[in-house]
Amino acid sequence: MVSAGPCAALQEKGRLVFRSVLMIEKALTSADVEFVTTLHGDEAVSFHVLLQPRGDQADRLLRAIDDVALGELDEAAREGDTPEGEEAKGFGERALEVSLTALRASGSEADGRLVEDHPLDALRSLVSETGADEVIVLTDPHYVEEFFHRDWASRARHKVGVPVLKLFSHSKA
Repeated sequence: MVSAGPCAALQEKGRLVFRSVLMIEKALTSADVEFVTTLHGDEAVSFHVLLQPRGDQADRLLRAIDDVALGELDEAAREGDTPEGEEAKGFGERALEVSLTALRASGSEADGRLVEDHPLDALRSLVSETGADEVIVLTDPHYVEEFFHRDWASRARHKVGVPVLKLFSHSKA
């Protein structure tokens, strides 16, 4: 028997279903949901969502620099108020549930999980486990990380073996 490999869409109920792993850092907005669910036109899409809540203090500095680069000085000043670590887990769980509900309401299949540690290891495992056809990384702009190719999308391109699409979130949630 020959395996179809990771780039063959899943056949379900007589139709092809494109499998996408969607990596996010906050709840999807309605504009984000519309954006990702229309990427493949009329093809059915099954989303496997990975959400990683805010990281640690090292990330705080990068986020503040990104806020300054975007001209959002008020946001940069409030970075210290953003929940992180264990405190962020509850926010992450709610953001994941909101995102899954919105994707399902759009007619897509969706499941998901929180990532607490190494997001790229979790991403590689999920791509392999689901036989995903692609990875979509949907985040706010992270200019410092992107400039040095240390953002999720740049690093994932070398790890997952499927196409990786980097998209920017439409608005802050």
